[in-house]
Amino acid sequence: MTSYIYSDTITLTVRSLRHILRSPDTIITTAVTPIALMLLFVYVLGGAIDTGSDQPYIDYMLPGILLICIASGIAYTAYRLFLDLQGGIFERFQSMPIARSSVLWAHVLTSLAANLVSVAIVTGVALVIGFRSGASIAAWLAIAAMLTLFTLALTWVAVIAGLTAKTVDGASAFSYPLIFLPFVSSAFVPTDSMPAPVAWFAENQPVTSIANSVRALFAQEPVGNDIWLAIAFLGGTVVVAVAIAIAIYRRKMS
Repeated sequence: MTSYIYSDTITLTVRSLRHILRSPDTIITTAVTPIALMLLFVYVLGGAIDTGSDQPYIDYMLPGILLICIASGIAYTAYRLFLDLQGGIFERFQSMPIARSSVLWAHVLTSLAANLVSVAIVTGVALVIGFRSGASIAAWLAIAAMLTLFTLALTWVAVIAGLTAKTVDGASAFSYPLIFLPFVSSAFVPTDSMPAPVAWFAENQPVTSIANSVRALFAQEPVGNDIWLAIAFLGGTVVVAVAIAIAIYRRKMS
């Protein structure tokens, strides 16, 4: 049974990836906005921002840009899932000997692949405009793992949105608050520069722990408790979101 799930998931993932390859504007669009924001902050606003450290501003803010890149990219997962539901493709899959969970996992893995490509593009542009890191291979792998877990967590939330949305706009609109969360965190400015109520929210929301962890890994600095808080939040989000998404999917398809 397990082998069928794996093979079905691979087959359906390849199907979804082909759709993206036929319209690569999805990946390009996902990367363009973060790149534009990065250029804006580095060349226009960065000189007026005091981060309290000697590192270049591009090094400080890149983690936040990467999180925005992922948050904007996962909206396409909800969009594609909603279109599949409306197009009746799921009903066709129900009449075939295909593992039910493989349909959702195919969308999730497609999102993961597309978003990691977008992250790689944004990181490449950051290197061109001055980003530098002396991080070890182990640190780079830890950063990749953190961003992968972040992508998985948000993608499964996107699956829930795609399954429950009533319109195409509603399927993707849920991602807008997620895109703005990094702006109210330590991703672009230190939290101690914010008004007290905003600073409290910024210091206690999960994006701050994630951004701090990635920044510390890039800079070869101790990550402290931030990395454990980030892993706990993202891991918990994945578990809860997977359970909710599968329950909704089974109810819709029953």
